[in-house]
Amino acid sequence: MLPLALAQPGKTLSVLAIGAHSDDIEIGAGGTILTWIESGAKVEIDWCVASAPGGRADEARASAGDFLSGAARVSMHLADFRDGYMPAERSAVKDWVESLKSLKPDVVLTHQRNDAHQDHRLINELTWNTFRDHLILEYEIPKWDGDLGQPNTYVELSEETLARKIELLMKHFGSQRSKAWFDDETFRGLARLRGVECRARYAEAFYARKVLLK
Repeated sequence: MLPLALAQPGKTLSVLAIGAHSDDIEIGAGGTILTWIESGAKVEIDWCVASAPGGRADEARASAGDFLSGAARVSMHLADFRDGYMPAERSAVKDWVESLKSLKPDVVLTHQRNDAHQDHRLINELTWNTFRDHLILEYEIPKWDGDLGQPNTYVELSEETLARKIELLMKHFGSQRSKAWFDDETFRGLARLRGVECRARYAEAFYARKVLLK
């Protein structure tokens, strides 16, 4: 396994993070983002949430404020598409994703292609349509559907970083705590399993479908 350092102390790392819902980026890649910021890299991030209506927008902003504390630049891009109905609003969602096309990130974080949630799959498809010449890392979200696959890219998380990720998830997403899967054991268990796969204690995992090496 060859380690490749995206985030390097003192160097700029431009990140575009796209999630269908206000907790998606944090669940799928929150530990990775915390790790990149903690590395000493100058992380510039565009934080994009497709479904953040009403109070969910406040939730998204508050969560991003904590997860992105220490970032060199943060830009929020929030839309209010209906949760669960994005495929029915495909044209409008596509226009929203296309509106981000002027951004030139070093890496794009988005949902994984085979996610069982219809909104997640659409965001993945449209992200690839719009950012086809970028490095795209697809994150995973555990759920009842059992759609976890075999990822091929990992970011090691320290115990402290994983604990911080879980603390912030529980702090900001009270609306999700009633769901049986949304708890410390789920997030810690998945991070431990992905750590086993990359010879680390804890990790977040991603799917990298296309990588150009030079």
